[in-house]
Amino acid sequence: MDITLTQLRYFREAAARLSMTAAAERLNVAQSAVSSAVAQLEKQIGSQLFIRQRSKGLLLTPFGEAFLKDSNAVLAHLEEVVENARGDQASVTGRVRLACFTTLAPFHIPDLVNRLKADHPFLDLEVIEADAAGCSQALIEGRADLALCYDLGLADGIATRSVRTSRPYLALPPEHKYAGRSSIKLQQMVGEPFILLNMPHTRELMLSILTNAGIQPHIRFQSASYETVRTFVAHDHGYSILHQRPAHNLTYNGSRLATVEITDKVPELHTVLAYLKSQRPTARMRAVASAVHAQVEDEK
Repeated sequence: MDITLTQLRYFREAAARLSMTAAAERLNVAQSAVSSAVAQLEKQIGSQLFIRQRSKGLLLTPFGEAFLKDSNAVLAHLEEVVENARGDQASVTGRVRLACFTTLAPFHIPDLVNRLKADHPFLDLEVIEADAAGCSQALIEGRADLALCYDLGLADGIATRSVRTSRPYLALPPEHKYAGRSSIKLQQMVGEPFILLNMPHTRELMLSILTNAGIQPHIRFQSASYETVRTFVAHDHGYSILHQRPAHNLTYNGSRLATVEITDKVPELHTVLAYLKSQRPTARMRAVASAVHAQVEDEK
């Protein structure tokens, strides 16, 4: 079958965005070129890759999902062959798609972009923000090459490399009676209102930390926004348990909160770089991984 690499690339972009128009914009070609390439690909392989939904975009068929994985493997292998043939691994070009857990993005992505721009000026980093399930799904569906996320709820078939380990801490209102302490036991917070960071897997982790300490939390407020949780705490609506540590204790609106270490034995949270076990790492992926690890080392 006379299937072309252009057809596979156009199909991959359409699958990543579930839109022929969005794929064409990303590829800088006419929308008709993408539609024609995908239609011809479907004709050649004899199977439908997408369900076209009027005014609702595209939906991958079960065969399309399987074909996407195989297409990604073919394209990744070809890219690696070309990179090896060039022999100059210092000059990394092209695009890497990185899924990033929402609460990690502001801590890592801007500096990562700066580092990559300096070290690999011809490398294009595309970032997709998502929750834990979204990061896994982006990898599985071929919409991301790597994911920077927590080691929580990752699907089978995904490998990880540890980036850093974070120990949870208490976030307290600035006038709280324990705000001046360096550390306390969780039992000392019994009966106090709790502000829950309510994200998939994160919610279960936070509640298990309290339950294991013998606390049945009174959840006063909950939010999927890390900064909203911090602001609730700063305004004396309760305490919270968090992992990420900003460079200062100010919230977006200028309020202040206190941070106190937890003396209990509590599970640490691992930030990882995740990727499909079946995927061959390209020079571009290795460049991003090296930049992430270098960034974390600089922050220590």
